[in-house]
Amino acid sequence: MKNLLWLIVGVGVGFVAAHQLNKTPEGKRFFEDVDSRAREFSAAVVDGYKAREAELRAAVADAEDVIADLRSKS
Repeated sequence: MKNLLWLIVGVGVGFVAAHQLNKTPEGKRFFEDVDSRAREFSAAVVDGYKAREAELRAAVADAEDVIADLRSKS
């Protein structure tokens, strides 16, 4: 319970500090940079996911073709 209280206090203090920092020009630039990097990372994860999904779908399609060929030979 004590650890949960410290966590809540830490989150609150961090929120207040970030809010105060965002009021300064340097703080705004910092948060814009963090936001930009987070968006780039997110886009890279999405692109990687889509590429891997396409690879797996192609592999499944190939496997289905091989299975169909084996069944037709039987």
